[in-house]
Amino acid sequence: MTALNISDPADLWRRYPRETAAAAGLCLIGVAAIAAAASSALDAPGRGEAVVAVPQAPALEYRPVAPQEALKINSAIPLAAPAGAARPFVWGSAGGAARARALECLTSAVYYEAGQEPTDGQRAVAQVILNRARHPAFPSSVCGVIYQGSTRQTGCQFTFTCDGSMARTPMAASWDRSRKVAAAALAGSVYPSVGNATHYHADYVVPYWASSLAKTAVIGAHLFYRWSGGWGLPNAFAQAYSGREADPQLLRTAAMSVVRIPTVTATSPVITRIAGNAVKISPDGSRVRILFTPQARDAVEKVVHQPYIERSAASDNLRWTLGAGAPATSEPAFGKPAGAAEASTKAN
Repeated sequence: MTALNISDPADLWRRYPRETAAAAGLCLIGVAAIAAAASSALDAPGRGEAVVAVPQAPALEYRPVAPQEALKINSAIPLAAPAGAARPFVWGSAGGAARARALECLTSAVYYEAGQEPTDGQRAVAQVILNRARHPAFPSSVCGVIYQGSTRQTGCQFTFTCDGSMARTPMAASWDRSRKVAAAALAGSVYPSVGNATHYHADYVVPYWASSLAKTAVIGAHLFYRWSGGWGLPNAFAQAYSGREADPQLLRTAAMSVVRIPTVTATSPVITRIAGNAVKISPDGSRVRILFTPQARDAVEKVVHQPYIERSAASDNLRWTLGAGAPATSEPAFGKPAGAAEASTKAN
């Protein structure tokens, strides 16, 4: 009998193929288990470290107060230090398509949120959006920040994405001014007056979250806020820009497709509970206007809404952009790949 040479894998395989395969499998399992344990140890907090939950962005809901009362409440809130200026926005490895989409989204936000504001007011709004893109409580893309929650009944973060404003055709001169402000911000221009603010609102309304944040600036008709704790300090803004942007047109279509108020009639049980002249219904019953009263608020809050992404065959990328699920890793980005339109034109 020939002696077994255990240092020769080929000899082991020829003489004991099943046993060799089983031993190799066990070795692989052991290596995988060790690697997993090491990874867990690296990810786990060290001794004395606290596990901090990422704060959720509050929904944009307002206290039921009149505009004049809101002005008084807002002016009484003391100003806090802005905790340092934000760092310039950095594109990283983002391609031309992502840059064009980010510019389109940011221009829309500046236009619809602060189109009638002075230039400083527009710069402040752009700065808040870019601050959010760097904060772990928000999406890591410009379009993702702007359209976050836009397909939910009350969850939009920027009112123009859910109040019908985008149905208005932009005025060319105002759009160009907003585009210049957006382009400068994306090119690295910083508006230091708002610091690391991540929230703002008009001075004639009072959001429920205002009292929990630190007011850092009043610019034009807007008040700006930062997180009051550690999440409002410069070190918290460490999220890297993803370099991926969804198609702005698709995002607008998704946001505008949401039925905010269901079709009703004058005899609807919901409407009959609202007294006085608080309700105006279109002749075909497709639209209803409810003036802001406690009764109207109570009725609207009872509306059952099915999210857009649940009513349609939404892709992983769209779900990711709208804040529902993890980003897709293998699915292509929205729209045609870069250069596809030019190639199609040449081919024709």
